[in-house]
Amino acid sequence: MGSGNKYDLEERTYQFAKDIRLFIKHVPKTLTNVDDCKQLGRSSGSVGANYIEANEAVSRKDFIYRIKICRKEIKESRLFLKLIDTGMENDEPKHQLINEAIELEKIFGAIIRNSSD
Repeated sequence: MGSGNKYDLEERTYQFAKDIRLFIKHVPKTLTNVDDCKQLGRSSGSVGANYIEANEAVSRKDFIYRIKICRKEIKESRLFLKLIDTGMENDEPKHQLINEAIELEKIFGAIIRNSSD
């Protein structure tokens, strides 16, 4: 059911989860950051895992459902990224991850719209 495009969304969601894990390593270990980082790690990995599941979907309905979960998990990742306090004046790595989350959310939204027709 995947798009078959040369553009590899599976690789992009993997890279997002990997970049999140690298980011988390440098976040100050405050009480709230620890909890937020745990949830961020789970939700960012879930995006890629559910995208893989979507590509193995047994029906169109299953595909759309999995892509909706991807969109939900990327929104959750974006929320936790915003909540994390890096303690840095220059939060460029955090902002880059937030921007990637926004882009992925838009992509999943477009897939849902185009698949629902």
